Amino acid sequence: MSDLYKKLLVLRTPGIGAAKYNDLMRRFESIDAVLDVIGVKADVRDAVAREMDLAAQKNIKYISDDDALYPDALRQIKNHAPVICVRGNADVLKRDMVAMVGTRHATAAGMKMVADLAQGFAEHNIAVVSGMAIGTDTAAHRGALRAVGNLQTIAVLAGGVDYIWPVENESLYWEIVERGAIVSEMPVGFVPVASNFVMRNRIVAGLANRLILGEADAKSGSMTTARFAIEYKREIWAIPSHPTDLRAVGPNSLIRNGQAMLCMGIDDFFEIQKKDANHKKYLQKNESEFNLIDMLGNVPVSESVLTELVKKTVSEIKSELVVLELQGLVRKVDGGYVRV
Repeated sequence: MSDLYKKLLVLRTPGIGAAKYNDLMRRFESIDAVLDVIGVKADVRDAVAREMDLAAQKNIKYISDDDALYPDALRQIKNHAPVICVRGNADVLKRDMVAMVGTRHATAAGMKMVADLAQGFAEHNIAVVSGMAIGTDTAAHRGALRAVGNLQTIAVLAGGVDYIWPVENESLYWEIVERGAIVSEMPVGFVPVASNFVMRNRIVAGLANRLILGEADAKSGSMTTARFAIEYKREIWAIPSHPTDLRAVGPNSLIRNGQAMLCMGIDDFFEIQKKDANHKKYLQKNESEFNLIDMLGNVPVSESVLTELVKKTVSEIKSELVVLELQGLVRKVDGGYVRV
């Protein structure tokens, strides 16, 4: 009987999770002693055998906490997962990592900010960890995958690594399998229930030494992840948002309470001397239009409001916006225009 099989026998026994497993190992010091104490039933043995066969068929790897590939940061947290399942390239687990989380109902501006940050980290050989949910998580994964190369992102799932959820992200799932890794502590084939998402969040926080929080309301799962990261003494950053938006409560409150540092962009983490050539050229040749672009930010502004701000006619505003949009400096969204 392999050590992995023995560990799974304990972990798949009803009533035993990561916390109970780790407690038993501390008390009895060996997996064989634990097995003798708990007395594994035949149906559990059969279930583990079937699971391992299915994992082999799907090229899913098991990585124990005594394996060299097991992430050091995750091993250090209280009640860490004794065994994780990995689908994809497990080598990504040895990279430096940053966790990025936020609401499923993120704004377009919020998702762009997260995606740009994720791409910046991936371009600096730091893998982006998130939970593959729609909204912020998806933006983080897709942003990382914009970077050239592989080993750019890790998706931590609440179900088995072969259970694709949400179904809208099936194409993203397979791209991550090809260019990164899917991770879970749950059995292969496991369909998650609500409580599993909280367990998933602790792994997202545990894998990385740094967490960045995007838009998130006060009671969101992302705030749970942030609390885990605070407990694990991780470096916390938060992207501020407009205070009238409920999705700003999470990040803004962490910044206000001194629990998170203010995240303004990728330059906060790396010394980057990049200038937008179009923007520079625009400023040099179109000083009269600078006031227009200067009025735009992440919050959409309508054409009628812009006419009041820069004291130009609607037709003049529209003409200038067309030029700016063609230059990639602004983008039209619901409610008006935003600066890119």
